[in-house]
Amino acid sequence: QVQLVESGGGLVQAGGSLRLSCAASGSIFKIHRMGWYRQAPGKQRELVAAITSGGNTNYADSVKGRFTISRDNAKNTVYLQMNSLKPEDTAVYYCNADATVHFVVNAYWGQGTQVTVSS
Repeated sequence: QVQLVESGGGLVQAGGSLRLSCAASGSIFKIHRMGWYRQAPGKQRELVAAITSGGNTNYADSVKGRFTISRDNAKNTVYLQMNSLKPEDTAVYYCNADATVHFVVNAYWGQGTQVTVSS
């Protein structure tokens, strides 16, 4: 199995910054794609940003220009730099990884980290 350990969440004021980290461990052959999703109370989970092993990125329109996703393939770690945070960014942020484990590709999820932006 794959374990995703997330860190970096917290409480910040509007306009502030946070950097989320997610480190994957386990019997991983290769991680093809890693990303961040978020879920606010009463809302569905949505994609925030994702990055492939080749470096292709995808961002939600609401975070373009403010958030930056990056990864260290050697360490199986993904980062999300969040700048100019807004109250609407408040949510639980989940790390996701599409990985090959024991010759099977599956999606794995972290436990989530709370990000709260005060106005």
